[in-house]
Amino acid sequence: MSVQLPKLIATSVVRGSRQGESHGGVYMVDFARQEGAQWLDWNTGEIDWEGRGADRGLRGIAFDGDEVYIAASDELFVYDKEFNKLRSFKNRYLKHCHEICRMERMLFVTSTGFDSIMAFNIESQQFEWGFHLQRQNDKWGGHTFDPRSESGPRPVNDFHINMVHVSRAGITMSGLKPDALLHLNNEMQVSEICSLPAGTHNAQLWRDGVVFNDTASDCVRYVARDGTEKAFKIVSYDESLIEFSGIDDSKVARQAFGRGLCPIDDRFIAVGSSPSTITLYDVATNEKVGSVNLSMDIRNAIHGLEVWPFE
Repeated sequence: MSVQLPKLIATSVVRGSRQGESHGGVYMVDFARQEGAQWLDWNTGEIDWEGRGADRGLRGIAFDGDEVYIAASDELFVYDKEFNKLRSFKNRYLKHCHEICRMERMLFVTSTGFDSIMAFNIESQQFEWGFHLQRQNDKWGGHTFDPRSESGPRPVNDFHINMVHVSRAGITMSGLKPDALLHLNNEMQVSEICSLPAGTHNAQLWRDGVVFNDTASDCVRYVARDGTEKAFKIVSYDESLIEFSGIDDSKVARQAFGRGLCPIDDRFIAVGSSPSTITLYDVATNEKVGSVNLSMDIRNAIHGLEVWPFE
């Protein structure tokens, strides 16, 4: 193949791990060499141990200049490109964060535990805006709030917002439960762009349609505006090769759990899955270009996935 294959950065979460064990980390994946390496091991004594995995591991990724922004459940971290920690930020309305997205000088963050999107001002280095999603009388709506105040929304996770993307046309968001890709315009009005299967991750506009991890069906799908569809099965392995199989009785840690999705250009997409694997697909030719496995521990699942912008 004559195309230049990408280098990607990925984050992972580990479900069912114990105190003192790794809870995921940051990986670099070079598809030209078909290899990956861990650059940061996430292990902190400040992790909330209520629930099974909700607060463990690293999540969304974004870049600003030479700095790398990475979200944990309730904290936004800033690293240099060698992954030395520079600073971090918390906010009372940031909980169970998933994906993040930069637009100009604002970083948009999903606060899943508050059914909200928040905006972090890169210049002022503080959270300055929030939008709380609501559905009343079968209509989407919501309201803005100031994350610096105490008058924001109460903690609620009715929609499990896990994806945000921002452009000049507005904000798109999706999650496990809205069953739709939603658009928030500049007048703070919410509308449905298209329907989505339940349990979707990483839904976003791409080419002339939408691409997303159909996690419940163990595949990644691209659906064009005219209704034509392409689906790729998520990579799975022989059960005898899986480590810690069956350890998580919540059934959340399972093979082929698709999460993490990164369009490379208008032809290739990279997709994350469990156990931590990143696979590159060619949508134009319906081919799997390659796959790099980072761990056979079934608890270790890819979360964030982006093209590495540095040499």
